[in-house]
Amino acid sequence: MATRSLRRAVSAMAVATTLVAAGCSSADKDSAPAAKMDGDKVVITALAPADPDKKLDTNAITTMLSDKFKIKFQFDTTTMDGGPAKEKRQIAISSGDYPDMFLLIPYVDAFTKTEVQKLGQQGVAVPLEDLIKENAPNLQKALEANPVLKGMSTAPDGHIYALPQWSDCYHCTYWNKLWINSSWLKKLNLEMPKTTEELRTVLQAFKTKDPNGNGKADEIPLTTDTQDSTLIGYLMGAFAYAPFGASNGIPSLLQLNGDTVETPVDKAEWREGLKYINSLYKEGLIDQASFTQNAEALQATGNNPAAVRVGSSPVLYPGIFVQLGSKDGRDKQYDAAPPLTGPAGKSYTAYNNPTSTGYTFMLTNKSSKEARIAAIKMLDYIYTDEGQLVVNAGPEGVGWVKPSATDIALDEGVKPTWKSLPSADVPKNVTWDSLGQYNMTLALRNAQAVPKDIYDETGLERRLFEASKIYEPHVDKAKVYPEAQVWADPSTVSELSTLKTNLDSYVSQGELGFITGTKNIDTEWDTWVGGLDGVGMKRYLELNQQAYDKYKSGK
Repeated sequence: MATRSLRRAVSAMAVATTLVAAGCSSADKDSAPAAKMDGDKVVITALAPADPDKKLDTNAITTMLSDKFKIKFQFDTTTMDGGPAKEKRQIAISSGDYPDMFLLIPYVDAFTKTEVQKLGQQGVAVPLEDLIKENAPNLQKALEANPVLKGMSTAPDGHIYALPQWSDCYHCTYWNKLWINSSWLKKLNLEMPKTTEELRTVLQAFKTKDPNGNGKADEIPLTTDTQDSTLIGYLMGAFAYAPFGASNGIPSLLQLNGDTVETPVDKAEWREGLKYINSLYKEGLIDQASFTQNAEALQATGNNPAAVRVGSSPVLYPGIFVQLGSKDGRDKQYDAAPPLTGPAGKSYTAYNNPTSTGYTFMLTNKSSKEARIAAIKMLDYIYTDEGQLVVNAGPEGVGWVKPSATDIALDEGVKPTWKSLPSADVPKNVTWDSLGQYNMTLALRNAQAVPKDIYDETGLERRLFEASKIYEPHVDKAKVYPEAQVWADPSTVSELSTLKTNLDSYVSQGELGFITGTKNIDTEWDTWVGGLDGVGMKRYLELNQQAYDKYKSGK
């Protein structure tokens, strides 16, 4: 499986370094093909991810938006598996066979900042700022009211080539959590672990003392999947600051030391963190499948009907590895472990704000002017509170209802305005869910009616809110590189994109080797660190330093 992962990384690398569609480099950014019509509706082709239950062509929200904005959607969908989704998107662009619109989900796949710049320079991505000013007052208002959103949306040449999702999500700000089976802790008379060695003791007990009581050695002390994992990020925090995204895929490699841009992955503390993770792996305390299985496989393990098997999982929230609202109540067994303290007394957690640094909405030069106007008007509706509720949660009375007089908002100081229904009560295929989460403001999120019982399925938001309070004090914001707001010099975009792709592959494969033992960290670490410059780390840091200095100077 590791070999397949490496092949996929090499394939993605080749695509990224040739991210040029035939003829697009000379495209006229102001031109547009003739509109394709289906009756009175403009045809818009779109690439979007969808889970097995979501049939976007017949989805209730698709139908509503289609009628409201006179759009005939033609969806080409990917799965929710991030690797294949990214690969399909990149191949579409490199082959020139890409859609009118990309409508992505950031935790599945999204454009990076350098990809956005590159596609804008090539003429593939259509500038959006004039379309927004002329057709999208709600979106324009959001950009003007939110300087971070405006800064991360506007390229150095003044164009908006793509938009990120914006969600004021407190619990998403502290992504690197570990959810641990508290029922097993209680049964084995163990305390919630606070240090690296206490966690080892707990995982050993989960493995050997039959906490699920079925007389079989079928417990999995710690497991995760390749898409949602915060395994490295969470465990590394006991040794070194791990930038948000320091999971198996390493989306981020940067931290600040004062105003100096550096990487933590070549430091002695990082080496000690990897040694610790390797020691857990060698003892059989980390599931080998953590580095190969997808989200569906992890969920199947968590929902195993024969027995509760998962002792802990380092992911954003429990619903990733176990069905919320499970009939046997197993989803209520998991609580957030605090950030661990390591042997040198360090205890960090990553900071992720804004909650999405990827770009998910893009119109391409394949789209007609009529399609562009219709699409931006649709997005403008999604930027309203009504649009957010309907598109994300479903129609009123189907996915959400007005609160009762006794309901309490997430922020207990405000009056609740909406209340989610339990997922079991919501019909399938009636929402766009995360596909449309573009302007979830703090006011709207905090006005959601949420039960006091944090283990109630509809109390999840409060459960995550309370769990995140444990993590917030462990952030060192001085180390956080403001990746969302920093743009590279346009002349360096192509080089930076290639460097990042090569480094991501080198770092993720090296760390996987050290953790699983295919590489010996005692004898091969220095060689591996030396190899970082061979794939461009020194130059990567130099270019990011230049971009950061320009950002700091306000130019």
